Amino acid sequence: MPCNKTDCCSSQSLFSKFPDKFEELNAYMNALELTDDIEFNRGFLIQCLHKAQHIFGYLPEELQLYIAKKLKLYLADVNGVITFYSFFTITPPGKYKVNVCTGTACFVKGADKVMKEFEDQLGIKDGSTRDDLKFSLGGLRCVGACSLAPVVMVNDKVYGKVTDKMVKDIISDCK
Repeated sequence: MPCNKTDCCSSQSLFSKFPDKFEELNAYMNALELTDDIEFNRGFLIQCLHKAQHIFGYLPEELQLYIAKKLKLYLADVNGVITFYSFFTITPPGKYKVNVCTGTACFVKGADKVMKEFEDQLGIKDGSTRDDLKFSLGGLRCVGACSLAPVVMVNDKVYGKVTDKMVKDIISDCK
């Protein structure tokens, strides 16, 4: 049975807080050529998860349930894909997403020290978001800018040849 706001979402829901985002996702999913064939619909799962995460920034259980119902899948099917692929996240991201490249070139040039300094300065570990939702910290395998190693990305801004001493200034750029 297709999901709408009332059958899978409470009055204090993510969809109630962000009706424009819900409408964007709903329009996207309604445009898919879904059928009663569950296996056929399963083929849309990853692209729907990408779209939903792009719209909402993360994939909480309420959003997973909505996608599951639209695709006629079990919640466990959706959650299994989310937890398998590291790209997907179930926690809300911070306003500033700090990503330290941990690829070979960056690691050799000190990315581990840079990551440690971000952890110390932000008070969170790799893969975490601060309680105030201002910063998220993560490691990336490679951003394709090896000549700038080590590289840090804050949202879409790239910092090259980063040292642990530069971390404080990078964080200050975000304030």
